[in-house]
Amino acid sequence: MRYMIIVKATPETEAETIPVKADPGLLAEMADYHEQLMKAGVLLDGSGLKPSSQGWRIRYDGATRTVIDGPFAETKELIAGYTLIQVKSRAEAMEWARRFPNPAGRGKPAEIEVRPLYELDDFGLSPEIDRMKKMALDGGNAA
Repeated sequence: MRYMIIVKATPETEAETIPVKADPGLLAEMADYHEQLMKAGVLLDGSGLKPSSQGWRIRYDGATRTVIDGPFAETKELIAGYTLIQVKSRAEAMEWARRFPNPAGRGKPAEIEVRPLYELDDFGLSPEIDRMKKMALDGGNAA
């Protein structure tokens, strides 16, 4: 089972500064945590995201697509980073998530969210799912 640990954005993460500069110990804590995940064989990926001012959204309205450039005002709707893990159970994912270092630094308010990813087997059998499974086996990221 794959889970994404989502780091919620804050005004500081949206301020176009590298957050760990304000708290150098935070980078060490994050490195230690991710190293533990790696040694346990459950780490798939993880990274911080640059501020929304450097991104965009695509809004769909029927067949129309509109590009909306960042920044986006409401930080509670944004993410600042993620860690992707693969574990055997929800309980194991919760155990790892509880150990996640405070992404804003010690003593500061922060929030992470943990969500399971869909697996292709969740969708049942179909030619499209078979195609996506083949892409995954061929080295794509369709899983």
